[in-house]
Amino acid sequence: MSADRLRQITDAVRDSGRRSVAELAELTGASEMTIRRDLESLAEQGVLERYRGGARSLLLRGEEIPFALRAQEGTEAKRRIAAEVAALLADGESVVLDSGTTCLEVAGALHDRRLTVVPLSLHAANALADAPRLTLLLPGGAPRRGELALTGPLTEASLAALRFDTAVIGCCGLTATDGLTAHDLADAAVKRAAIASSRRVIAVAEGAKLSRTALAHVLPARALHAVVTDDSAPADAVDALAAAGVTVRKV
Repeated sequence: MSADRLRQITDAVRDSGRRSVAELAELTGASEMTIRRDLESLAEQGVLERYRGGARSLLLRGEEIPFALRAQEGTEAKRRIAAEVAALLADGESVVLDSGTTCLEVAGALHDRRLTVVPLSLHAANALADAPRLTLLLPGGAPRRGELALTGPLTEASLAALRFDTAVIGCCGLTATDGLTAHDLADAAVKRAAIASSRRVIAVAEGAKLSRTALAHVLPARALHAVVTDDSAPADAVDALAAAGVTVRKV
């Protein structure tokens, strides 16, 4: 099952509200039988609702795609981003690691490092639980369903009590004009708390996110020390961030 095709179907149905099987087959170049299987899979994930001959979206415009679907997308690019982030961290650093699928890949890249890491999702905490040389500290908070991202006043208080060398922050959108943004207000608040307690901020973002803006503003682009993205990032978006004084690393 193609993750790219599933995302294409999800976006098409969400943007128009509903699409027929025939329309989606024409859009993706897949057979109608394949589209029906894809729609069943997306229905199980709560992305859409099936009806005879098509599907209607269960996601509002601007709402985040479920974690399980995003985790299947762009895995090679995310691994390259994660490896670059790991290379930017020195042994002995204290690191706060944001939630999200790209940051989960970063957790995997840090597994064998000698670092102190505070993960902001239970997915990342689980990935680092048996790390042999890493000191793992867990914040409080309430995990969001599916994302398992830790949010709320307990999380924010935990972060305020600590000081980090580096914050590795994910995002839903990042532009020179609108800065780093997130879909969820509670998530944005946790990101700001992590950033406020850190000397250096590294944002990680797949290339497509460098042309998107989500609902909740987190911080202006000029406040970032570095952005690590993949080679699909639009050249004009990269140039605009560089003009704002941000170091952009494409991998």
